[in-house]
Amino acid sequence: MKPRMAKFTIHDLEQRVSERAQAAPDVSYTRKLLDRGVAQCAKKFGEEAFETVLAAVGEDRERLIAEAADLIYHLLVLLKARAITLAEVEAALLARSNQSGLDEKAARKHS
Repeated sequence: MKPRMAKFTIHDLEQRVSERAQAAPDVSYTRKLLDRGVAQCAKKFGEEAFETVLAAVGEDRERLIAEAADLIYHLLVLLKARAITLAEVEAALLARSNQSGLDEKAARKHS
């Protein structure tokens, strides 16, 4: 039997990142990251991406889940640092949904 999952969405996480961005840096890791600037947020996202890749190829399922959660959190912090909302990312995904991934990638090569 699968464990019962609490309903917590990526939108909830985006809201939490926004709330924590308003907190003092001595109580909010999110605020500390944002105060260090976009480059530091991007660096941290890159580190988390690398850890996620390593977990995908060499570690157990639970480790990959944990690293994926870290990666998504750090992506949302990076987007916040650049004042980009999840809705804007979703709009980009929607725009791509009318064509195959192969067609979309081919179109990017020509532009």
